Amino acid sequence: MAGDEYLAEGPTTHVEMTRAVSIKDTPERVWPWIAQLGRGAGWYSIDWLDNGGKVSAKHLVSWIPEPRLGDATAIGYLRHIETGRALAWWVEGVSFAGAKARLVCSYLVESEEEGCRLISRMSADATGLTAPLALFLFRAVDSIMASRQLTGIRSRVELLQKNRGAPRDSENRDRDQYQLYEVLYAAGDSGGVAGREHAIRWRQAAIADGIIREEESIPVDNARYTLSD
Repeated sequence: MAGDEYLAEGPTTHVEMTRAVSIKDTPERVWPWIAQLGRGAGWYSIDWLDNGGKVSAKHLVSWIPEPRLGDATAIGYLRHIETGRALAWWVEGVSFAGAKARLVCSYLVESEEEGCRLISRMSADATGLTAPLALFLFRAVDSIMASRQLTGIRSRVELLQKNRGAPRDSENRDRDQYQLYEVLYAAGDSGGVAGREHAIRWRQAAIADGIIREEESIPVDNARYTLSD
């Protein structure tokens, strides 16, 4: 899957978790839900645990822009996009349970006989004395969260399929209506609550890695941050 190569030749303490769910709809209709995941729509998982109690969107949010390389949110920055098919988020150098870890979060949607197959893969490696413990804890927590996320996407897609043309959930235009953690869009502007989690850090990482240019990196609302924050 996209992003597998990011962890090549890394530490031997490594974990890779792949899950999938079948959805009775086309890849074209599933893709927008993947595209807005973590980018202002929430995470479709256990909202009280990973979204500060905000309820993840149950519709396609009108103001969220198309994904672009360098979009930054709580799970790193967007490093790979195949529009309509796959994307991968990348985090490097995060501290977790006393270890230093790298993480790839990948999604792939493919046609299947009666609809499509949505596949997610969470891969990580870690260094440090507590690396095995850190990845054990990561595996335990993510097993719950990822399964809930996939079924959350499926239920949203299939509910929309049954209710096409029905009014969307009421949007109040607040950029933190559906997601607590901040997202900085590579195209400009932002969502979530300013300063919550590490979006600015991953924006800086995307600049350092050459994914986006520094002059493109300031949100259009005159930046609630400077890049040195």
